[in-house]
Amino acid sequence: MPRFSAMLLDLDGTLMVTDEISVRVADAVAMVSELIPVSIATGRRASDVRDYAGRLGLVSPQICNGGATLIDPASGDHLWNAHMREEVASSIIETLSLRSIPFIATHPNGDAKTVCHIKHWDLTRISAMDITESHADELVSMFSGEPDLNLVKVYLHYNGWWAVDFTADGVHKGAAALVLAQRMGIEANEFIAAGDSFNDLPLLEIAGLRIAMDSAPQVMKELADYVAPAVEEDGLAIAIEEVVLPALHVQGD
Repeated sequence: MPRFSAMLLDLDGTLMVTDEISVRVADAVAMVSELIPVSIATGRRASDVRDYAGRLGLVSPQICNGGATLIDPASGDHLWNAHMREEVASSIIETLSLRSIPFIATHPNGDAKTVCHIKHWDLTRISAMDITESHADELVSMFSGEPDLNLVKVYLHYNGWWAVDFTADGVHKGAAALVLAQRMGIEANEFIAAGDSFNDLPLLEIAGLRIAMDSAPQVMKELADYVAPAVEEDGLAIAIEEVVLPALHVQGD
């Protein structure tokens, strides 16, 4: 069994349901962060991640934009970015605009929700937002043949809709975790990872201890070492209490 040196946590559907992290989950994460670094790994933008990292008292680099960005939660500085090719990004934006699909186009200095607000095409991520699962599947099918693109559909726990995240080829949460591991001087299998959706699958694939939430796709549950109760039942806190802390205490003895 590897030594566990850091923990990676998805945000929506894992750490929380809506915008608030429960006291029990926050307390459980705090107990872990006293022993090893904890990083959020989410599709959300940098400002959101910095906010939640601050609430949880996390000081290690955090993963955002679906794995396209690492940030310092204290300063907000971008430590690493992976950009999409302009031709690919503009094609996605054009398709979403023609279909009147809401989107968030993220770049190192912020984000844009309309074409006219995209001043530079150094985009790290594009998210098609608030669509049905069938429309999400349609977008995935439409762009799945693009060789310079990574895309994944994501269930939005906070409103019941779906999203599709577009990043550069090979850029996802797992790839960002490998960059983070290199910065920390650890091996990828020293991570403990927890998630609930398809975009968390790359995290579980590289981690040494894998936690899937009850709502996770079956493929993630089959890969997981532990399936946590539902997020609404503070499932992450239960996973930390029953599996993570005992494992960390054993290696500390």
